[in-house]
Amino acid sequence: MAKKDISTKSTSPVGVSVPANGSKVEHKIDLSENARVVLQKRYLRRNANGEVYETPEGMLRRVAHAIAQPEFLHGTEAEAKEAEEQFYGIMASLDFVPNSPTLMNAGTGAGTLSACFVIGLDDSMEGIMTTAKEAAMVQKFGGGTGFALSGIRPKGAAIATTHGKACGPIAVLRHLSSVSTLVTQGGKRDGANMAVMDVHHPDIEEFITCKHVEGQIHNFNISVGASDEFMQAVRDGSSYELREPRTGQVTGHLDARTVFKKIVEGAWRNGEPGMIFLDAVNRDNPTLHIGRMTATNPCGEQPLLPYESCNLGSINLAHFITEKDVSWDRLRETTRITVRFLDNVIDANAYSVDKIERMTKATRKIGLGIMGFADMLMALRIPYDSEEGVELGRKVMKFIRAESDKMSSELAETRGVFPAFKGSKYDAPCMPKMRNACRLTVAPTGTISMIAGCSSGCEPAFALSYHKHNILGGESLIYVDKTFEKAARDGGFYSEALMRYLADGGSIQDRPDVPAWAKRVFVTASDISPEWHVRMQAAFQESVDSGISKTINFPNSATAEDVRTAYMLAWELGCKGITVYRAGSREKEVLTAGTKGKPKAEAPFAAHPEVVEEPSSKGREPVAAGARHNLLPRQRPGIVSGITERVRTGHGNMYVTINFDEAGHPFEVFSTLGKAGGCDSAQLEAISRLISLALRSGVDAAQIVEQLRGITCDPVWEAGTLVRSAPDAVALIISRHLENQGRTLPAAADPKAVTAGDAAAQLGLFPSNAAPLLQPKAISNGTHDAALAPRPSGARCPDCSGYLVAQEGCLRCPDCGYSKCE
Repeated sequence: MAKKDISTKSTSPVGVSVPANGSKVEHKIDLSENARVVLQKRYLRRNANGEVYETPEGMLRRVAHAIAQPEFLHGTEAEAKEAEEQFYGIMASLDFVPNSPTLMNAGTGAGTLSACFVIGLDDSMEGIMTTAKEAAMVQKFGGGTGFALSGIRPKGAAIATTHGKACGPIAVLRHLSSVSTLVTQGGKRDGANMAVMDVHHPDIEEFITCKHVEGQIHNFNISVGASDEFMQAVRDGSSYELREPRTGQVTGHLDARTVFKKIVEGAWRNGEPGMIFLDAVNRDNPTLHIGRMTATNPCGEQPLLPYESCNLGSINLAHFITEKDVSWDRLRETTRITVRFLDNVIDANAYSVDKIERMTKATRKIGLGIMGFADMLMALRIPYDSEEGVELGRKVMKFIRAESDKMSSELAETRGVFPAFKGSKYDAPCMPKMRNACRLTVAPTGTISMIAGCSSGCEPAFALSYHKHNILGGESLIYVDKTFEKAARDGGFYSEALMRYLADGGSIQDRPDVPAWAKRVFVTASDISPEWHVRMQAAFQESVDSGISKTINFPNSATAEDVRTAYMLAWELGCKGITVYRAGSREKEVLTAGTKGKPKAEAPFAAHPEVVEEPSSKGREPVAAGARHNLLPRQRPGIVSGITERVRTGHGNMYVTINFDEAGHPFEVFSTLGKAGGCDSAQLEAISRLISLALRSGVDAAQIVEQLRGITCDPVWEAGTLVRSAPDAVALIISRHLENQGRTLPAAADPKAVTAGDAAAQLGLFPSNAAPLLQPKAISNGTHDAALAPRPSGARCPDCSGYLVAQEGCLRCPDCGYSKCE
């Protein structure tokens, strides 16, 4: 039959979402308030004035209609309409959500629909510059890019054409990073990248340490590409070969354990480098006749050949639970529809680089994954860190693999195999024909799981109750995981005190009022040993033909040997890569729930210059201690913005103004109390000047709060809060701002902290046996948002100044939905 025009561009009147087929959207989607805000901020279409005119329902109808258009290439109009309704149904029910570029761009006539790209990198000046341009074009429309540095000649190698010496792969990496800095993905976020270098490259040691100082090459994740040869040498305590990348000639040898120790040390310090086990990756490479995969997308879960791309989407497992089991029949049907959906995306896509279109359509790789796995486990009362939990993960992914293979095989019969089929591993007797060279990927789902109201990927829950900054109202609320709240109420151990304790960083494992069964079932990431994290990743990996995006969490007290053990275990169990994060390990992380007050873990192998925050005219940049001994405050810009709050003290009303820098951090403080010229006013002015000097010199505001809170002189109650003195009032105002940013200030920050009732009794305000002041109520948001709030990484969200969290090998904001690499 003749091919029909499958253009997906359409227009709609302002205020109304109308799909191209003319039918209006009528069904309301069950979205949380936060999900609707995220959609409005990042996904819904706007008119020329920047006003949102698209509804969430209209967005999904737009996407469903656009992705159904390729059906015309293979079937009838009736089949296309049926597919559109199926696509809309699985998205509107939140059983399935495609990756962000598809939600943002499908049906708009512009922008890519894929999330993952690997760009080729040739060892020549022309090749390097071409790659930089191609990467910029991909990132401009929302794609994350990966690069293999392994083919770049080592630093100092001779260049025949110019008789000079090569700058080396790290200089190339810095150049690509500088280009990425100029690009904002789809107008919505900074570029995200991954650089991979083969462990046999002569410059591997420089690569391992190239991000030791945080802030350098900030828009790149880095991973070492490890071979089985290298890992076996680590195990045996032997040396391994370094090879010239163009000729393969052996140029030297290194002690494998020494190199591995440097990798582990970097991961212990700040989570980088990760590791990609390249032999494991290529054992699952279905198209080795085209080439080996030597690089991945930014989060490491999608190995790709040069110029391949992959579109992703995730099934919400939280929606496939019966009373005591998994709803296998519904999961089967949803898997079939999603494979068809993702295959259609390849043809509905717009490609910014011709080479990417050719390679993507040659292999037709798709990345179907999952989210909501932690919710499924909790609903079924199965601990994450248990044999039963690991077995369920293995069983679910094996089932999805089988059903996705069947559907891809059926599509191959009606639509044809992927063009690079001949010579692939499927081009053999007794092998099924396949429409898609790869089918499965467990990718980061930070933002789309926020939309779906479920936990991320195959990660465990990171919190059962937590403080969340309300991005609409500005206040800080306590959110409680819905499954946990119901279990607590049914089990008779729910209390607002418990929810607040957990939100402040406490663990149910330390609570005598929580029954043993609940402690066992409702484990969070910090309760789970790294070994169980790795074992769960390996269980999913058994059925996933691409990779797994997962973070192996360590407590702050973890040693380098603990990290080493996890890296070795991941290789031994067949994982294709590993990313670790030790709580509090980021030098810029100042206040992390669960780490405050604990002794800082010692350096893993040798003492290193401690990195401190030192101001510069461009913002806070970490420098090695000793590089400068005299801290100079940042210069004040001509115009700053701020807030002024009134607070009642024992000496009268006080007005505190906090001005903020361009990143939303407190920059300076002004305070007034009573008439000018008085002693109180003079002392307060001195305090404010010193606070401003400290803030502009890089001292964290939480440390200032810690020093001032609790100073007592003529205490009074102000709107249910005890204000002990003028300095205490200043600290109170600063702390409110920090809490509104999502930072939890534990009781340890105030050495004199007491309960409201006890404080009042001590100060004679009312008897100790009187009813305490009313405390803010814990609020359940009716979704699983609590699972979206892991411990902060220390980095700030560029959109809302909240703390980004490290999860699934990525940084994202649980408050506003910002994600660096999804």
